[in-house]
Amino acid sequence: MKFFPNRTLILAAAFLLVAVFLSCEKDDLVDGGRPSIDYVRVTTPELSDSLLVSAFQGSLIAIIGNNLGGTVEIWFNDLMADLNPVYVTDQSILVSVPSDVPTEVTNQIRLEFADGNNLTYAFEVDISEPEVNSMKSEYVFAGEVATIYGNYFYEPITVTFSGGLEGEVLPMTTADGQTLRVVVPEGAQAGPITVSTNFGTTESDFWFRDDRNIILSSDPFTGWWNVDYVVEPSEVGPGDPASISGNYIRVNKMIGAWEWTEVAGGAADAVGEVSRNFPDDAIQNPRDYYLKFEVNTVKPYNNNIVRFNFGLPSEVNEAYFWQPPYDSQGEWETVAIPLEQVFSAYSDQGVTPVVLDEGYWTRILIFGGNALDADISFDNFRVVPKTLD
Repeated sequence: MKFFPNRTLILAAAFLLVAVFLSCEKDDLVDGGRPSIDYVRVTTPELSDSLLVSAFQGSLIAIIGNNLGGTVEIWFNDLMADLNPVYVTDQSILVSVPSDVPTEVTNQIRLEFADGNNLTYAFEVDISEPEVNSMKSEYVFAGEVATIYGNYFYEPITVTFSGGLEGEVLPMTTADGQTLRVVVPEGAQAGPITVSTNFGTTESDFWFRDDRNIILSSDPFTGWWNVDYVVEPSEVGPGDPASISGNYIRVNKMIGAWEWTEVAGGAADAVGEVSRNFPDDAIQNPRDYYLKFEVNTVKPYNNNIVRFNFGLPSEVNEAYFWQPPYDSQGEWETVAIPLEQVFSAYSDQGVTPVVLDEGYWTRILIFGGNALDADISFDNFRVVPKTLD
């Protein structure tokens, strides 16, 4: 005979078990229910034994302790964190460290509870030192404004140029801390720049007015083509691109589809000593270098193809394609192309650069299937390390 239990009795038994459990939990509360923090750790499960005494802005952390369920606010220094009640339990709290910069640094976490009490715990927020990535143009005259890109540009900020001269940092136009505008001081020298905040100092990997390893120069013009494209400072008129470091190359003409336009370059013996400036280490370790140059598009580069041929023993018409579009809107900008990207294009053509004592073939060629109404200027082609030596 089958036995069917009374459902009312089952429910009564269940309520009794819950009551007993809650009674036991209440009796087992640590320190009479007083909140406490045992430690802070990372949230990655496989690293759960990694304890923290500090964390960077924006980091997700786990606060482990007892009797924490009544937490309604968490403060790091003088900044309140965003707290999701779903991630608050008696034994743990998951919370992200605020990304903003504190005004008052206490090096403490402070938990505020629903009953009006609070709890503090020693913990430091690591504020990132400045990150200096690039400049809009690495060539800027004294007295003019240089634009620096990076991160963690927290005021107050100082920008020091090689030679020890500080520039005037202009008020930020955005609050993201990723762009600096600074007036270049008279006497600033070629070399790295240094950005300092209250949270650290960083020297740039790039150089301001970088004059290292110039591989194509119009100072003076050398090569087979095209002296007519070279602009001297005395020839610069109103509306023309400024001369940023002596002569520059300007192509200002209509270029038809499949029209062969050789802009500059030639064999090593025609280009001369500058063709030997391609570093041997860059040939052997291209991943450590950039091909850099300054460009100014008065009219957008929006069609055709600009082809670069650097660091090779002879001409390769299909070398590296610097593809459109690009529009600097009449201002000089620095372009940085990873050299391994250039060499990969060479490899696709079955060509491998090798170290040559006599120098290298050099060429800028515009050739493609679409017409280009060109007004584009170039200067300072160079191969430079990605990081400081």
